[in-house]
Amino acid sequence: MKKVVVIGAGPAGLTAGYELLRNTKEYEVIILEELNEVGGISKTIKYNGNRMDIGGHRFFSKDEQVMNFWKELMPIQKENPADDERVMLIRNRVSRIYYLNKFFDYPISLKLQTFINMGFINTVKAGASYLKSIIIKKDETSLENFYINRFGKTLYNMFFEKYTEKLWGRHPSNISADWGAQRVKGISITVVIKDAFFKLFKKRSKKVETSLIEQFWYPKYGPGELWETLADEIQNLGGVIKKGYLVKNINIHKNKITNIECIVNGEKELIEGDIFISSMPIKDLVEGFKNTDIPNNIKEIASGLPYRDFQTVGLLVKKMNLKNKTKIKTLGNIIPDCWIYVQEPDVKLGRIQIFNNWSPYLVKDVENTIWLGLEYFCNENDEYWNMSDEEFIKFATEELIKMKIIESEDVLDAHREKVKKAYPAYFDTYKDINKLIDYLNNFENLYCIGRNGQHRYNNMDHSMVTAFQTVQNIINNKKSKENIWNVNTEKEYHEEKV
Repeated sequence: MKKVVVIGAGPAGLTAGYELLRNTKEYEVIILEELNEVGGISKTIKYNGNRMDIGGHRFFSKDEQVMNFWKELMPIQKENPADDERVMLIRNRVSRIYYLNKFFDYPISLKLQTFINMGFINTVKAGASYLKSIIIKKDETSLENFYINRFGKTLYNMFFEKYTEKLWGRHPSNISADWGAQRVKGISITVVIKDAFFKLFKKRSKKVETSLIEQFWYPKYGPGELWETLADEIQNLGGVIKKGYLVKNINIHKNKITNIECIVNGEKELIEGDIFISSMPIKDLVEGFKNTDIPNNIKEIASGLPYRDFQTVGLLVKKMNLKNKTKIKTLGNIIPDCWIYVQEPDVKLGRIQIFNNWSPYLVKDVENTIWLGLEYFCNENDEYWNMSDEEFIKFATEELIKMKIIESEDVLDAHREKVKKAYPAYFDTYKDINKLIDYLNNFENLYCIGRNGQHRYNNMDHSMVTAFQTVQNIINNKKSKENIWNVNTEKEYHEEKV
């Protein structure tokens, strides 16, 4: 029996382990996880009876294998499920942009209110610049040009430029267009117009673009519930999940990995294996290679791969100042948004999650409190990362007060979470990543999967598909890994439903 060692117990790693165990009896599976919980950035944080979703995770994919996989683990909502029932809720997708102290639909719609919020002059400018972008196309050498080609310069300046700079800490002119190609495939003013046209005449387009999807599934107790369920299934099938295992050194002989050295409770432990599936950051993976001569250019590319780190503050409040002016009914009549993109240039805050709207089960006292997630993009060891919990919570709370969204006397409780390497970034040595991929593919028994494992801004479904492809390659003894790396590189987005 061959031994498969999976590095990382996030969506990609857990999916790979489960697929191997349930489709064949030929492999022993060990999953190594640095943290003491599974799910990666898709885990659910539990704090004082409330639950936090790190980043917000919609369960929707155009890939039927992914949808069926989720549904098998957790059935779709029943009438009044019992507290201990593991089910998926069907949720309405509502997310808006908060800019100039006003709400705009996300993506931008052609409603009258949009033009009222923008004002006459901005509306005229937006229309003229969009028409110009149709006639004069820019070379897509940067994310800035990618957006301008699809939305025009005025809308780019209003709704993309500052937010993107918040997210990445770089101006869009210094970021590869690859990021836009993966995250907003198919979305443009033209698509928005088509969508509005079909809705106006009560018709439905044969295709619904990613950001226009109106419903999604969501585990009752947050995304971590599904990955915890999957971890249980893996162990029921005989798989082993080792938590608190930090992969440090990866020993190589010729073009194969022989074993890996882990740090567990301060002690070293050697893990042998025949096949290795890695979802750890490529930067750390290559840094851990031992007993092999790594070309200098490969070292430079790997060590130079950039990441954006992430912090979120869970803020429990009595109420918000924002009124629900929509026709959507919510518990307590709060605003209906799952999350809000904050475009205001005078605050660092990037997004606001309203956990009550993701699932009422995330909030201990959902009838009397609102549980918010205040999301910040940062770099490890910058001034915000190095703030104490008390300092950062105070900073985040004061930004929300400055925006007149809450009052200080309404804050009841708060909790801070920090996540390293949350977002693989598309600048610096990323431009040479294909050379690094070619180098990694030379190791016969190494497969790189998932968001950080491929240094690609993958969603959960993308990460799972890399695991599906890897397992099929292993079972069928397929040597090429091209199909694994090709996931999430096609022109259409994986969350587009046909």
